Amino acid sequence: MKNVYASVVGAGVDVHYKFSTVALVDAGGRMVRRERLDHTDRRALRQRLSQWPTGLTAVLEASFGWGWLSDVMEEAGIKVRLANCFKVEKMRQALGEAKTNDKDAALLAPLPMQARNWWEVWRAPRQVRDRREWMRHRMDLVGLQTSTKSRIHAIFHRHGIFHEFSDLFGGGGRRFIAALCQGSDPQARHLSQGAIEALRDDMTVLVHLRLALARIANVLRKELERSPQAGWIMSVPGFGLILAHVVLSEIGDIKRFPKSRSLANYSLLGPRSHDTGEDLPPGQAPLGRHLGQRGNRVLKWAFIEAAHGAVRHGGLWRQMFDRATDNGRRDRGRGYIKVARSLVDVVYAVLRDQRTYQEQRPKRPQEAMTHSEKASRPGTGRLYRPMVAAVKSGRRTSS
Repeated sequence: MKNVYASVVGAGVDVHYKFSTVALVDAGGRMVRRERLDHTDRRALRQRLSQWPTGLTAVLEASFGWGWLSDVMEEAGIKVRLANCFKVEKMRQALGEAKTNDKDAALLAPLPMQARNWWEVWRAPRQVRDRREWMRHRMDLVGLQTSTKSRIHAIFHRHGIFHEFSDLFGGGGRRFIAALCQGSDPQARHLSQGAIEALRDDMTVLVHLRLALARIANVLRKELERSPQAGWIMSVPGFGLILAHVVLSEIGDIKRFPKSRSLANYSLLGPRSHDTGEDLPPGQAPLGRHLGQRGNRVLKWAFIEAAHGAVRHGGLWRQMFDRATDNGRRDRGRGYIKVARSLVDVVYAVLRDQRTYQEQRPKRPQEAMTHSEKASRPGTGRLYRPMVAAVKSGRRTSS
């Protein structure tokens, strides 16, 4: 029986929820075979993938749902690489190709044969994706908690319920809401029966959300004991337990960023210029630079949140903010962005060097030298003193 996979070296996989369309190509990028993978039966899927050549390179778009499928492929001995969805879409438009499942798969298959990996994005390993699952789940719960609190405030506003609590959801505020729900507070008579039921249900939801958030915080504290990286980030001003874990989960492996500027661009904190070369009209201020739109928005949020904390911390961070904002009197948003951009450099350094942050700059080698060490230059035997010009015997010499 002829082996239909004998010449296959690459595959392009267009992933959907219940199925994937596959284009298999040979070493010259020519189409060899098309297949359809059913996702609903994991056992049959593994059996199908085991028929593919071991070491075959499969390219998936980094869209929703690639994680579990890439893990199954990797278990079958297939090398999985991810393609940037935006770049692949622009390439498809430039080629004038129609968008179909078969054409999308055929477009992905020959990408590894190109000279440069301009199309590739980092494939986060399973443990990084699991950490992201925790942190993004927590962010969703916090969003639900905020919307629930907003609904309770709206009920008070609609029915004219007044209070003097600085935090309505502190201890005293919660007792006040409980009295309203039970009808024991004089203002309860202003609430309709529907409003009371809505208030009770919102408070029930809020209690469960708080319990879930407390449980996640407990898990993160235990993780902190096993993760020195989170401790290094927490040593940077502005970063607490939650923000440290958010940044760590979204960055993943710091080695995938060759320099801090790459991390800043990924975090949408690297300003980009849109100069056209045309002169501006008289009296118009320069347009300046703006932040990018395609990157990791969670990291951008985390670093800007940390910038607010770093400015409150004071020291050189407050000085940086004051210089950029004229002591907080103008462009405060840009000031926080400037601080956030500097925090990116610091976080990159502590993760790269695997050490905690020190606000006091360490002494340079020359500053740390003793008087006897300064007497001669290391390895030369010559005196350690600056080169000066001297006049001797009618001609200039240097010593």
